Amino acid sequence: MSDEWTSSAPVSLNAEVMVCGGGPAGLCAAVAAAQEGADTLLIERYGFLGGMATAGLVNPFMAYYTGGEQIIEGLFQQIIDRLDAAGGWTHRRDEWARDAFDPEIMKLVAQDMAEEAGVRLRLHTMVVDAATSDGYLEYIILTSKSGSERAEATIFIDATGDGDLAARAGVPYEQGRPEDGLSQPMTLMFRMAGVDEDRMPPREEINALYDQAKAAGDIDNPRENVLWFYTTRRGEIHFNTTRVIRRDGTSAADLTAAELEARRQVKQIVNFLTEKVPGFSKAYLSATGTQIGVRESRRILGEYVLTAEDVLGARKFADGIARGCYDIDIHNPSGTGTVIKRLPAGESYDIPYRCLCPRGFDNLLVAGRPISATHQAHSSVRIMPIAAAVGEAAGTAAAMCIAQQQTVTKIDIAALRERLVQHGACLGSE
Repeated sequence: MSDEWTSSAPVSLNAEVMVCGGGPAGLCAAVAAAQEGADTLLIERYGFLGGMATAGLVNPFMAYYTGGEQIIEGLFQQIIDRLDAAGGWTHRRDEWARDAFDPEIMKLVAQDMAEEAGVRLRLHTMVVDAATSDGYLEYIILTSKSGSERAEATIFIDATGDGDLAARAGVPYEQGRPEDGLSQPMTLMFRMAGVDEDRMPPREEINALYDQAKAAGDIDNPRENVLWFYTTRRGEIHFNTTRVIRRDGTSAADLTAAELEARRQVKQIVNFLTEKVPGFSKAYLSATGTQIGVRESRRILGEYVLTAEDVLGARKFADGIARGCYDIDIHNPSGTGTVIKRLPAGESYDIPYRCLCPRGFDNLLVAGRPISATHQAHSSVRIMPIAAAVGEAAGTAAAMCIAQQQTVTKIDIAALRERLVQHGACLGSE
């Protein structure tokens, strides 16, 4: 940390638990901590909460059922229930059995949950630096329209999605696949409205037309297919189809290039749909994500590193604080193709609490996408339902640290698991 930051930034924010990042992980972490009685402050870079579910326009929620069992509930289920009650959830599934949600109503739901729990909010604010001493995170530096500020807390939770706080604090981390350091591609989500759904061809026919357009040189997107989902509105289709490769989600220069490339791809795909695909002749581009979706960036090195063998072997852990059942799903970091490896039918794996604990730190937890996992395992744990469950565990653990005056690695894991179950979490047994 530079002396300039330290000397110029006033101490203006204090909390028992400070959560950085207001996506599904950070929201659930902050709500859980506040509900457990901790004075909780949530820092968010945008003017609204929801992270990839809102700013990224990522939709729908990926797998949280396996073998007919719902394995992620708790605060995540509360989000679904509130979306449904507000008209922001659809039960109109496609053949992939995915329920869509409305991102604008998600913003309202997230805000209501935070405020009702007593979470203090600071929006339009980012973490830019951190000060540490002997494994203890002393304070962080925030920046906003107000200038630079110093923020202090007893327990910090990094839910930035990219491990920004952990990296600033000096936590060791990895990025990308082992052979070349490349991370999974980025995707800018977009939506088309005015679609005549009754005339839409089956997926395989749309993909055949897409292949023809690529062969003709009309599309140079490296993605191998057109991935679309229904939304909460009839006549509107959601697309997860752009693919930006060889870019680093922690680099401003690469993010800039990725946004520009993704919008160029959106333009190509929109032209293709309106000109070549039945049902889209009168359709129009209705929305793109506020920011490009980043699948993978930093992965912190924690007290345990989750592996592909753990995921595919449906491994259970004594300190499991959340469960996952999503495939290992790796979009080619360097081009075309996607590798899918499935868990055994009806099975799930545990995520150990140790994956949330950065090595060598006493008062810092990481929640959401950057938890401790290999490149392959990360491709399963990165989805929003798992992020929400991990966030709830992190927030509950942080509040327990406050109540017990304990460090993050010394809390009673059995008591943490019991508390999560009391709040509706679905935890398996070792």
